[in-house]
Amino acid sequence: MLNAMKQKLAIFDLDGTLFDTGAVNFLSYQQALSEEGYSLDREFYETRCNGAYYKDYLPLLIENPSDELMERIHGRKKIIYREKLGYALVNEHLFEIIDKIRSSYHIALVTTASTENCSDILQYFGKRDIFELVLTHADIEKVKPDPEGFFKAMAHFNISPHNTLIFEDSDTGIEAARRCGAGVLAVLNF
Repeated sequence: MLNAMKQKLAIFDLDGTLFDTGAVNFLSYQQALSEEGYSLDREFYETRCNGAYYKDYLPLLIENPSDELMERIHGRKKIIYREKLGYALVNEHLFEIIDKIRSSYHIALVTTASTENCSDILQYFGKRDIFELVLTHADIEKVKPDPEGFFKAMAHFNISPHNTLIFEDSDTGIEAARRCGAGVLAVLNF
């Protein structure tokens, strides 16, 4: 049941905002690609892939990859991800902020991560129950920088962009937040 007393919404991104999962994602994709005979360099991943949609950057690594190959690599990455969660860092400062504002703000998570990986990391660190709403890639048709996920979260709580604050780290996430008219706080590092 929604708390009708709350008239504000705080939306949080997952990767790079609530958790530093750079190493987790890199190591997971590196292993998944290696199993298919491809390599992945850390610097290339950090500058060209991190925070981007896998269907946008796998073609940068593999010439004309089939949809089947991209799905196989991505599927394998999601399995390996669970084994690498110990490499993730928690943004304790941001979770403290969430704790302080939760009495007056609805708390939502909007991510382009897969439902499995999102669930895995929230369970691993015991953070799932903090969020009143979790929207993942499976819940939206258009990924960031399209603001669809943010609009869905606002509609769920019937909260206007004017009363919404979005915490994001990536250029695409910040652009999506700006495009929906909400307030934006950039999480640059922690």
